[in-house]
Amino acid sequence: MADFRAVVSDPKDGKSYQVPVSGHHANSLIGKRIGDIVDGIFVGLPGYKLQITGGSDKDGFPMRKDLPGPRRKKLLISKSIGFKPDKGGLRRRKNVRGNTISPDTLQINLKVTQHGMKPVGDLVKKEEKKQ
Repeated sequence: MADFRAVVSDPKDGKSYQVPVSGHHANSLIGKRIGDIVDGIFVGLPGYKLQITGGSDKDGFPMRKDLPGPRRKKLLISKSIGFKPDKGGLRRRKNVRGNTISPDTLQINLKVTQHGMKPVGDLVKKEEKKQ
């Protein structure tokens, strides 16, 4: 069974919320890619549509949109996701994760694209009280 930590950012109020995802909802997210639109029911937000914007794996390596598949690979990258140089023009070979969610993924970053009836903050607080 896969367990994820979903970080849902709401552009309407500018806040981010952490939601644990486990069980069959987590298994439904495996195989999805960065940029895909998923239903909010997978993270406990019924009526919402969420876009996958990134994430990281169990060892902290970030996901990149331009690397296909769920694999981890060393890429020569310049200023971009996974590398922030001090000076311009620097490049470095860094480990990064592909754009597909796998069981090795720990954190998934999501952005709200379509809002539901209730605010995200209220729905997330209900989930916290249940646990």
